[in-house]
Amino acid sequence: MTAPRPPLHGRKLGDRRVVVNRPHSAFFRYAGPGTMVAKAAASAPTTALGRRAARVRAFVFGKPLTSAAEIGERLSKKLALPIFSSDAISSSAYATDEILRVLILAGIAWLTWSIWVAAAIALMLTIVALSYRQVCHGYPSGGGAYVVARENLGPNFGLIAAAALMVDYVMTVAVSSAAALANLSAYFEVIKPYSVELGAVIIILVTAANLRGVRESGNIFAIPTYMFVGMALLVIGMGTANVLTGHAHMVEPSKFAEKAGTEAFTIFLLLKAFAGGSVALTGVEAIANGVPAFKPPEAKNAANTLIIMALLLGVIFVGLTFVGMNYGVRAETAAGQPVLAQIGSAVFGDGILFALLQVSAALILFLACNTSFNAFPRLAAILAKDDSMPRQFAFRGDRLAFSWGIVVLAAAAIGMLWAFNASVDALIPLYSVGVFICFTLSQAGMVIHWRHERSSGWAWRGVLNGFGALLTGVVFLVVAYEKFFNGAWMVLIFIPSLIAMMMFIRHQYTASARALEMRPGTAVPQPHRHNRVIIPIPGVNRAVVQALNVARSITTDIRAVYISDDAERTAEIREHWAQAVPDVPLVVVESPYRAVIAPLVAYLDVLDKSWPSETEEPIDFVLIPEYVARSWWERMLYNQAAKQLRATLLGRQHTVVINIPYRRDEVRAAAAAASVEPAGTLVAGEGNGNGHSHGAPETKARP
Repeated sequence: MTAPRPPLHGRKLGDRRVVVNRPHSAFFRYAGPGTMVAKAAASAPTTALGRRAARVRAFVFGKPLTSAAEIGERLSKKLALPIFSSDAISSSAYATDEILRVLILAGIAWLTWSIWVAAAIALMLTIVALSYRQVCHGYPSGGGAYVVARENLGPNFGLIAAAALMVDYVMTVAVSSAAALANLSAYFEVIKPYSVELGAVIIILVTAANLRGVRESGNIFAIPTYMFVGMALLVIGMGTANVLTGHAHMVEPSKFAEKAGTEAFTIFLLLKAFAGGSVALTGVEAIANGVPAFKPPEAKNAANTLIIMALLLGVIFVGLTFVGMNYGVRAETAAGQPVLAQIGSAVFGDGILFALLQVSAALILFLACNTSFNAFPRLAAILAKDDSMPRQFAFRGDRLAFSWGIVVLAAAAIGMLWAFNASVDALIPLYSVGVFICFTLSQAGMVIHWRHERSSGWAWRGVLNGFGALLTGVVFLVVAYEKFFNGAWMVLIFIPSLIAMMMFIRHQYTASARALEMRPGTAVPQPHRHNRVIIPIPGVNRAVVQALNVARSITTDIRAVYISDDAERTAEIREHWAQAVPDVPLVVVESPYRAVIAPLVAYLDVLDKSWPSETEEPIDFVLIPEYVARSWWERMLYNQAAKQLRATLLGRQHTVVINIPYRRDEVRAAAAAASVEPAGTLVAGEGNGNGHSHGAPETKARP
């Protein structure tokens, strides 16, 4: 704030006018004593290039939003359903394939058991959904399985759940993209050879949409999700009607159909089919992770949306399995068609309805990764606040999205898509392992939660969660065993690696916090150590004089250091220095090996060793003069040695490194001052004398 100006008397007696000058008003809003709130102008770029970049960013991602606008970005149930449920609902498009792919090993006759396997999975879906509904109410701050396990089982179990979730979210994006391309190529076969490239492009587009903010991505993705739900229910309805009226016909298997095997039909084969079809449950936990994204009342809206999602998923999954069984549909290899495409072709024919079904399936499978793009960044942000992930992940971008998490998820998913050549068959074994770890830990944690809380109905809730934990734990063991040699072993390596990384990060943050911590009530004493300033100089110029002026404001113990490899130039600089700055000693360090940084660091070490041992070591202030050019391309020509020196001295004991910038605009001001300064004062000259170095003009002493 500026000092108040004196009142100005008007023409009439008693009239007074006061001029109020508020230079802060363009950039800040006064909010109370010692408090100002930054306006948009305070964050606006000041350069022409920066303004152009800001306009492009605003066009692509939207205009920046204030933190207060976060409540307006919350989701209604209509928008939250497609955002958080697209992963779970879309898994019905390929879960039946995994069941049939296993049952065919025992022969065609046993394919009828697919409906019973689907029913068992639907029962488990019911238990898991009811459990996560309780998580929404019990932990409305979000975090899902991670927070439940952390609060009830301990921090390390929380990290296990978090690592499993993060792996599952990455696999969701990769599997959904690959499955979408597989469905789309059933109608447009020409795109099959370009699956990896198209998948990467789609993931990048989804990334850009999510960087625009949660609400905008919901507006973009709502229509395709509801379109798929409508088309899936239509094909199930028409197919069921054909079955009940006797108009259903058996589909002739294509050359790509999986060959019937001769294995014995045992409980182990059923468990394997159950493990394969359990991919239908992936994404169920996403709503519990993102409760804060809902409009108030957050917990109630999230819980209701979760139940709607579970009902839609169960109906579509069991319905497609039922229709496919009655039409004699068989799973096909990667070169063939998915089960959904075969059912659509059998029920709709090859007309417009079949095309709409395949396009909507491809769209929702692509958008299924949007669930991960909402859940993964939120989980990473919670972990960052708990010091288990880099704190950058808790940073919200211009559109209030967790930008770091979104970009990292996209990069990891594209990498998985490329590594497995966008093959659904190759990616599926890595899928669903992590999610059952989360289910088990979450429900086990809820059992302890209810025992401690003992609220109304805690007993039956605890029994429900306990049964769910037992069931999902058994399924995890089955899934891990059956899929281990098909690729699940990689997930069982990724998860411990992530846990180790998060524990390391947490240890580092804890150690640094302990080192920086101050005891409560401690009064900060006045400085008592000696200060010493060292100025490495390239010559005698304006930038060096600027550094000298700063040095004099710190201490009187100042010395300049010149690293020399040219005796003739050194003599010229000595003479010029003695004339311009006689009160500051110049130390010349000759460097016969032409090194610059190492001799200077060695000189600082010698100064430290020469200090009396009975006295506390001084603080070395190393002031580095820098010439700041106007344009970014000019700056590449200057200060390279200064950057190396700063990087070398960073972290050196008892050393403070300060960059002293001398801007080109200050040349005119210095030249103007030269005409009014008294004799014997250091002023700016325009000539290129012996002291000129690194593009900085020379400073001369006026006689």
